Amino acid sequence: MTMNFFRGVMGGQPAGPQPTGAETIHKLCDRVASSTLLEDRRDAVRALKSLSKKYRLEVGTQAMDHLVHILQTDRSDSEILGYALDTLYNIICNDEEEEQDENAQKQEEDLGVLFTDKFLGDSENVTLLLTLLEEFDFHVRWPGVKLLTALLKNQCNQVQGVILVSPMGVSRLMDLLADSREVIRNDGLLLLQQLTKGNAAIQKIVAFENAFERLLDIITEEGSSDGGIVVEDCLLLLVNLLRNNSSNQNFFKEGSYIQRMKPWFEVGDDNSGWSAQKVTNLHLMLQLVRVMVSPVNSPGATSSCQKSMYQCGLLQQLCTILMATGVPADILTETINTVSEVIRGSQINQDYFASVNAPSNPPRPAIVVLLMSMVNERQPFVLRCAVLYCFQCFLYKNQKGQGEIVATLLPSTIDANSISAGQLLCGGLFSADSLSNWCAAVALAHALQDNLTQKEQLLRVQLATSLGKPPVSLLQQCTNILSQGSKVQTRVGLLMLLCTWISNCPIAVTHFLHNQENVPFLTGQISENLGEDERLVQGLCALLLGICIYYNDNSLENYTKEKLKQLIEKRIGKENFVEKLGFVTKHELYSRAAQKPQPVFPSPEQMLFDHEFTKLVKELEGVITKAVHKTSEEEKKEEEVKKTLEQHDSIVIQYKDLIRDQDTQIQELREQVSTLSLNSEQMHNQITQQQSQIQQHKDQYNILKLKLGKDSQGLSSSQGEGAHVNGLHSEELSQLREEVEELRRQHTLQHTQLSDKDSLINTLRCGAAAAAQTTEGGAGGSDNTELLREVESLRSRVQAQCAEISQLQTERQELIRRAEAVSSAPASSSESSADTVKLSELESRLAAQTTETERLKEECRGLREGHAGLEQQLASAQSTVAIEQTEKTKLQQEVQESKKEQDDLLMLLADQDQKILNLKQRLRDLGETIDEDEDELDTRDQFGEDDDDDDEEDEENND
Repeated sequence: MTMNFFRGVMGGQPAGPQPTGAETIHKLCDRVASSTLLEDRRDAVRALKSLSKKYRLEVGTQAMDHLVHILQTDRSDSEILGYALDTLYNIICNDEEEEQDENAQKQEEDLGVLFTDKFLGDSENVTLLLTLLEEFDFHVRWPGVKLLTALLKNQCNQVQGVILVSPMGVSRLMDLLADSREVIRNDGLLLLQQLTKGNAAIQKIVAFENAFERLLDIITEEGSSDGGIVVEDCLLLLVNLLRNNSSNQNFFKEGSYIQRMKPWFEVGDDNSGWSAQKVTNLHLMLQLVRVMVSPVNSPGATSSCQKSMYQCGLLQQLCTILMATGVPADILTETINTVSEVIRGSQINQDYFASVNAPSNPPRPAIVVLLMSMVNERQPFVLRCAVLYCFQCFLYKNQKGQGEIVATLLPSTIDANSISAGQLLCGGLFSADSLSNWCAAVALAHALQDNLTQKEQLLRVQLATSLGKPPVSLLQQCTNILSQGSKVQTRVGLLMLLCTWISNCPIAVTHFLHNQENVPFLTGQISENLGEDERLVQGLCALLLGICIYYNDNSLENYTKEKLKQLIEKRIGKENFVEKLGFVTKHELYSRAAQKPQPVFPSPEQMLFDHEFTKLVKELEGVITKAVHKTSEEEKKEEEVKKTLEQHDSIVIQYKDLIRDQDTQIQELREQVSTLSLNSEQMHNQITQQQSQIQQHKDQYNILKLKLGKDSQGLSSSQGEGAHVNGLHSEELSQLREEVEELRRQHTLQHTQLSDKDSLINTLRCGAAAAAQTTEGGAGGSDNTELLREVESLRSRVQAQCAEISQLQTERQELIRRAEAVSSAPASSSESSADTVKLSELESRLAAQTTETERLKEECRGLREGHAGLEQQLASAQSTVAIEQTEKTKLQQEVQESKKEQDDLLMLLADQDQKILNLKQRLRDLGETIDEDEDELDTRDQFGEDDDDDDEEDEENND
């Protein structure tokens, strides 16, 4: 019976009337639910799978719950699990068939969403599906991956939320990339693409599951840009992980993965015949680079990535593609856009790009070659937009580059033998192609952006319009073309250039107003009632006139701020002027251009606004409106407030400078304190060492005293011992005598040195007056300092000598005491009288030493008194030198003032004599007779005065 049932389902010849599809599916569902044998359930699920595409609605409505139950209960049989997963995939997935019409396609999508919502009604179903993905069996894992991908396509956010809270949910999916079966790995890539869309949390988890390493390895294994669709899927996943995710971008950069991108862009000499897949892969690789340096990223992250790309040679590789031949047009365009964002705002990268030359003969800078494409109307529109974007990025925050571009327009730097960027811009600015006019005007405006110096330099540019006519300035030529009524795109570009040029540049405003025709032209354009197409031009003319008011320095009497406002009020009306000014920001293309820096336009006709210009309009619209409505009194008050603020700012700057100086002084003092502390520590260590040495000497001295005491006691017991003591005393006395002689010689030497210093001081005192007139006093101060140092050295040496003398006196007293002790001992032999004689001789010698010591003390006392006198004389000499130096300075100042007055008098006398001579000459010319003797006398007096002046100067010099 069972076989007959399935034979009917599978196409056999039934005996009775055929059941409908819904009835058959209902019976199969009953069989799945009620059959106890696994084989019966497996056959029923297989049958449902075969019917799921044709009867998608019926199977999805009736069988989904039974299929989910099979996934929960029959986990041991991989075959039935595979059939159930395939059936669920067929009813949830939307087949993308080209031959279907829109209505059928929409119905398919609606069914997919409907069954997806039904499946997701219980979030445990997604968890169950994640558990099944752990099965290694191909028939379970592969349909499970496809089913989860289909669920993500239909209800991405809901499935992402379940996977995010599921334990190890993302990790299980990352394991798919390590599957050795390519079909599962490739479908796993598609699954991760859907999973990571728009969910930063999942993107971070995937990135930290080592996704970057795995994906880059797969790209390398598949052949990089020459690889197939797997490389494309890996690149799409990488773009998902990195776009607008600063954490992953930083992780990608810190992991040195940027360096691994460089080999992708290696191209050969022959670049013809690229496959469509290679073009797609390389396009995605360039997008990946742009994601890392996008202007919407944080400036710090972008700058760091730009630096890494330059250091690893990626920028150089991109420039190689830029200058290569045979590269497809769309790859070349995307490469230009990529290079633009890699160099945007990075001075190092911009300098490198400026040094790149095209492989031509002769070599030309890459910038010039690109500009040639921009002003060539035969080039594709997207390519010209890309070149303009590249030029804008090259000049973004690059004052050096701006100066180089403007310099190519100046007369002193123009080279007739080569094409420069300035010549190409001027050619595009005045060509017949309106798109070239607009691109050249915007490019030139970027060369002036936020650069007052280049705005003033560009005023020097002169253009030769035609033969036989004088050259006109670039500013005037722009206004001439405006007045000729060219295309709207051309006029909009020129007006944007003029607004950028004269904004925040009063000199340029004066040059613009100096032409008497400019203001009447602007007021006429603003006051007319023109059509929709001309409204934007009217608004830009109002903006230009408002800039002339706001940045006017009132240097032209006919066009001061007040007179221009009166002119607006009379001919246009303030309210009408403000309304026309608002036309700019209300234009539909204004908001589109304000969104991002890259100029992206659907068609050339819609290319009207520049991103940087929209910032300028936003900044100036409000202040111009206020400036037009302000009265003269309000302006005066505002100027006073500005002056007060400027004064306040100057005071703040002064205080900042003072604080900065104080900080510097504090730092210097801290360094000095640190140095002194170090010196103090070193001195303390030296003192500690010296104290330890003194203690060692004291210990040695005590040991010697003990030995000497023992020898003295042994003298009373034997004659031999007494003789030995006397011999020891004799040796010590001879040593003391030698030391005293040495001290006497040292004192004599010191006395001689002090005499020399005394004579030197007398010499300095005698020559102090002469030294004050001939020198500035610096050398004298140095000699005095050196003398003080030597005197201090002598003082320390004298003190050391005194200390040694005191020590000798102490030892002498000790020796006397010991000698008395020896002499008082009883004689034990007949030679005691001889010992007494020796002791008497020793006493006399000690007395002589005492006398000598007293004499040395007197000499030391005399040296101290002489030293004190020398110090007084030195102080007196220094004060005398200082007084004489002060008097010398005063005399020099008086002499300089006298010379200055004398020179003034001589100049007056010379002028008077010249006037007299001129008057006499005029009298001669009129026929009057002049006494020649009087002339000679005057001439002689004049020369006599000059001689007297020369004599006086000689006398002063002699003095």
